[in-house]
Amino acid sequence: MNTNEHIDSKKIPVKGELFTISNLISFSRALVPIPIIILHQAAGEVATIPIAVLVAYAFFSDYLDGWAARKFDQISEFGKVMDPLADKITAGIMFMYMVWLGMIPLWFLLFLIIRDGLILVGSLMIKRRRGKVAMSTISGKIAVNVLSAYGIIVFFFPSLELTILVLKWGTVVLMSLSFFHYVQRFFKIRQGAEFN
Repeated sequence: MNTNEHIDSKKIPVKGELFTISNLISFSRALVPIPIIILHQAAGEVATIPIAVLVAYAFFSDYLDGWAARKFDQISEFGKVMDPLADKITAGIMFMYMVWLGMIPLWFLLFLIIRDGLILVGSLMIKRRRGKVAMSTISGKIAVNVLSAYGIIVFFFPSLELTILVLKWGTVVLMSLSFFHYVQRFFKIRQGAEFN
């Protein structure tokens, strides 16, 4: 392998800043499940308009933080960690809650935990060896979007059984495919490829 290969197509300047607009948006997304669960329980486990607003914020903030990072030239090492971590915290808490309510099968949650756990271990190994973490893959972002759609439909429209079934298995396929891409990136980076 050519050790000068850049697996992200182009080099992006990454800063060491911590307190940026994009990082604050990511952090706020990680906190959203708390008021959602509190409001859902207070409403007798009924999805209300304030809950829908919070869910919409969680969904669109995933785009907003990336836009802010590029717009204000604030792509940072901390942001590369915080953005996907916020996704995993938000999804993890919400899916645990939905398993508790009987809306999501336990095996699906375990599948997500194992996949994300292995990706986290790989990221830590890259960080230790190369001094920085790799950015999320496009396939990973697509998989997270389909995962979000699955969770939203289950939460708000549990009667749409066929849609839920398609999204559930679509998520499993896309999560598996993106995991394969993360494994490929891991070995390329271990062999010396450059990355953002």
